[in-house]
Amino acid sequence: MLIDIKDLFKIYNEGKESEVRALDGIDLQIDRGEFVSIIGQSGSGKSTLMNILGCLDIPTYGDYHLDGTDVTELSDRQLAHIRNKQIGFIFQGYNLIPALSARENVELPLIYQGIGIDERHERSEAALERVAMFDRSSHKPSEMSGGQQQRVAIARAIATHPSIIMADEPTGALDSKTGRHVLEILHGLHEDGTTIILITHDNGIAATAERIVRLSDGKIVSDGTREEVGL
Repeated sequence: MLIDIKDLFKIYNEGKESEVRALDGIDLQIDRGEFVSIIGQSGSGKSTLMNILGCLDIPTYGDYHLDGTDVTELSDRQLAHIRNKQIGFIFQGYNLIPALSARENVELPLIYQGIGIDERHERSEAALERVAMFDRSSHKPSEMSGGQQQRVAIARAIATHPSIIMADEPTGALDSKTGRHVLEILHGLHEDGTTIILITHDNGIAATAERIVRLSDGKIVSDGTREEVGL
């Protein structure tokens, strides 16, 4: 079991009149190598869940074991280490650094890992090649289209060789054709054994995953294949 969450709560303003239960007793298990989409409307809790799954936030209550480690007991520094080593993030807004070239953006997390310059170059070249962006290695984000920026963001996510890719609305800012290409890249990574967790509000995009988890009001209301959840 790669991810094991039990009775997870994320509560804001607990005990007050303005209390919000962003997550309200979540149980979720994800095996290594799965492709899971987490779907829900705005306010359903899906982004909060991704932030906790990705060790960007901690729950108010509940258990979260990642690859056997109880991450709720870890320090901020230990959580940062897990994020950098085990998880690759892809965001709707790309989150590239404007002053850096595509290659420099991809190499940044490798610098944080303390990887030497030769290996950094090898990994960044391989990652950019994987997403068909090697010929734009020296270009800065302002010189690229949205789809190209997202492909660089994917290259940055995979250059660290993470066991998990978490993609938060990765096609949200893209046209449909470019969005399909991004999904094809994610499915190719899944075929290579990477665990993919895709956050989306779009039924059509969610339906490309082999397993769909639907959230509403901080609770899981369905979990299964396309047929089982009615997509």
